[in-house]
Amino acid sequence: MGWRCVPVRFQDYIDILIIAYVIYRLFVWIRGTRAVQLIKGIIILVVAMIVAEWLQLYTIRWILRNLQTMLLVALPVVFQPELRRALEQIGRGRLFSQSFSAIPEEDMGKVIQEIIKAVRVLARNKIGALIVIERETGLNDYVESGIRINGVITSEFLINIFIPNTPLHDGAAIVRGDRVLAAGTFLPLTESQDLSTELGTRHRAALGITEHSDAVVVVVSEETGILSLAHAGKLTRYLDETTLKDMLHELCLPKDSTGNTRFWQWGK
Repeated sequence: MGWRCVPVRFQDYIDILIIAYVIYRLFVWIRGTRAVQLIKGIIILVVAMIVAEWLQLYTIRWILRNLQTMLLVALPVVFQPELRRALEQIGRGRLFSQSFSAIPEEDMGKVIQEIIKAVRVLARNKIGALIVIERETGLNDYVESGIRINGVITSEFLINIFIPNTPLHDGAAIVRGDRVLAAGTFLPLTESQDLSTELGTRHRAALGITEHSDAVVVVVSEETGILSLAHAGKLTRYLDETTLKDMLHELCLPKDSTGNTRFWQWGK
């Protein structure tokens, strides 16, 4: 039989565009979460099964086929937090919305400047602080653990949040866009055994949230006033203000067409 040309309808284009957009939004949604690593593992198993079929490796093929049944049972359990969050976001109409932190880059530059001004005062006075900057991965689960504020971010506002013996100082402040969305929030602690014993709960929480999301976290040590930044499960300590500002620009400001970060100056 020869090839037959099937006419492409206008509806087919719409169908493809919708599916492509859904797949894109799903990738954006899971990016920076543990689901990415689990999906990589599943892809490896699928490839291994194809290779076993091709090479007629009967024992390996039998094992992988039995693993399929186990995966069907295990996946809903392993992905339970992600599935619950997806269903919640569908109910709120947010699964396919734009990034929570999508604001004009000029405003993001101003937000970074306000954070730097705040940590300068906090570090000088050795006031502990934990500032979480939300990026692509939504942090609503953690926002709900604290006190909602939704206030425009300023350095004075951030300083007041972390003043000791006030209702909001204990916990993390979550920044979304140009607003402090919530304060006094509880974050997951990292389970890493490689951390220095001198690091306390604040630093462990900073690492923990970056292991579960693509957030960027600024930490001010209460004991020493040392500035640190956590991202992608890694903690960079002993930062000065200039280095911290450069790192925040690199991580939080959009890139131009050449892949370089576009910097904005907001005073000295």
